[in-house]
Amino acid sequence: MTKKETVKILVDGGAATAGPPLGPALGPMGVNAQKVVEEINKATESFKGMKVPVEVIVDPSTKEFEVKIGSPPTSALLLKALGAEKGSGSKDATGDLSFDQVLEVAKGKQGSILANSLKGAVLEIVGTCQSLNITINGLTPKEMTAALKEGKLDDYISGKTDKLPALTHHEEEKVKIVGMEERKPEEKPAEEEGETKEGETPEEGKEKDDKAPEKGEKKG
Repeated sequence: MTKKETVKILVDGGAATAGPPLGPALGPMGVNAQKVVEEINKATESFKGMKVPVEVIVDPSTKEFEVKIGSPPTSALLLKALGAEKGSGSKDATGDLSFDQVLEVAKGKQGSILANSLKGAVLEIVGTCQSLNITINGLTPKEMTAALKEGKLDDYISGKTDKLPALTHHEEEKVKIVGMEERKPEEKPAEEEGETKEGETPEEGKEKDDKAPEKGEKKG
């Protein structure tokens, strides 16, 4: 049994040609390169403007071939959905995608990323949105990640409901704790000798001072 040979290349979606590098790689195998190109372009037509990884598996004994199409980079898929050529390098958002658009990208990438669930794939796609400065349904990627981790979108992702839940900005509440010191009641200063009390005239106060016994003097 003849061992099958595999050619791995990166092509422009929907625009592969029989020229280098594909043509020269397929030539020695005796396979019809033009037929291979036609099948590749048909399979990658939806990825126009993006680089797409492709595998061509050839059986040299029968000249039969199989084409396997990989998935373009996540960033390319997101920018295509957004209609942008590249992410924003400024603080301003590159653009806003709907959650459904993000979900579609996640479904397309699920088989080629390490996530073990569709929700995990969505989280990875949202992480890429962060690096590209793309918002989702008006929320920042961090806010969307928080909503996903809180389980707010679980039923929608799993298909249990077709109604997207209302999502609002996720703001962290900051609670300030102010230490309060115990305050002792203010002590009133002792009245000094000769000080006039409230309601007394200066003459009355002086008269009392004159009548007060001096220190050491015994009362009769």
